[in-house]
Amino acid sequence: MGKVLGVLGGMGPAATVAFLEQLQALTPAAGDADHIRVIADINPRVPNRNTEPEAAGRELAGMAAALRDAGAQVLAMPCNTAHAHAAAIKEASGLPLIHIIEETARAVHGRGARRPGVLGTGAGRMLHAQRLDAVLLAEADQAAFMDLIGRIKAGDTGAAVRAGMARLAARLVDQGADAVVAGCTEVPLVLGERDLAVPLIDTLQVLAAACVRACR
Repeated sequence: MGKVLGVLGGMGPAATVAFLEQLQALTPAAGDADHIRVIADINPRVPNRNTEPEAAGRELAGMAAALRDAGAQVLAMPCNTAHAHAAAIKEASGLPLIHIIEETARAVHGRGARRPGVLGTGAGRMLHAQRLDAVLLAEADQAAFMDLIGRIKAGDTGAAVRAGMARLAARLVDQGADAVVAGCTEVPLVLGERDLAVPLIDTLQVLAAACVRACR
């Protein structure tokens, strides 16, 4: 029997739903009973991870403990930036956390990339940079990226947002990136591998695959 997965979600809700879809799609199953049991807290009230990190950390720790009490045996969190609070989450719950940044670093190396570009926000971008010889957007481009993420969180995944994200990914390639990491979980909602001349490392897909390995 597999392990019960607890998901700290809601950052944002659309990214969490996309992660759950990936989890279901990547699980080898002949019927319902072969899938992973998931307890998800889709909490869009988690304080902003970039501007209120301490308050976010307290909320995430409480969510993790509640998921443990509900029966979760292993945790996952489809938000890169929130992994700045990984230690607090593990301490509060006493459970292992499948770490999206660490799993992504493994995936990057597995694809043979040596200088991945990172599309990410705040702490998530820097966590990736610490583990990888990463190419990052220039200040003006990063501001444009944050604007696009805000539009995606507001429900805009239209052609202009998709084109804008593709342009920023291309900037990273122009700077020497040999792969692009979707280091914010909203990025794969508007950017696909066919939009790039180099591999796209989808952190939602990477996390989902790691969860399948850990829970099956």
